[in-house]
Amino acid sequence: MRSVITTDRAPKPVGPYSQAVALGDLIFVSGQIGIDPRTGKLVEGGVRDEAVRCMENVKGILSASGLELRDVAKTTIYVTDISTFREVNEAYAAFFPFEPPARSTVGVAALPLGAKVEIEAIACRPRPSP
Repeated sequence: MRSVITTDRAPKPVGPYSQAVALGDLIFVSGQIGIDPRTGKLVEGGVRDEAVRCMENVKGILSASGLELRDVAKTTIYVTDISTFREVNEAYAAFFPFEPPARSTVGVAALPLGAKVEIEAIACRPRPSP
C-alpha cells in the first residue's frame, strides 16, 4: 500500500515531489533543506543551523506518519562544502544519541535555494511484539 505523507511541521515541497511516501512499513522522507516551515525561508546562521532545521523537518514528517527518529534506518546527507562536515555531523549527532542509523554523506555542487545541507531519511514502522 502506497500513501503520501503531508504535514505543516515541515516546509512545503519546492518542486514536484511529496514530503514523504509510505510504502508498506517503509517511510521515504524526501530531502529536507533548512527551510523554516513557519516562514518558508532558509534559516540564517550557517550550516549548523541549517542542519538542525533539516533534522527538525525530518522529525516533523516522521511524527506526521506516527514514527520517531529512532525508527530511521538510513539517512543521506548532502553538503555543498565537505569542509563543513564536522559542523553538520555535530548537529546531526544530537538527534541520534543512541544507535544512530546507517548513513551516507555526499558532497554536491549546489542545493535548492542556495542551501548548504540537505538530509533525507528512510524509516521503518516497528513490528508489533508477538
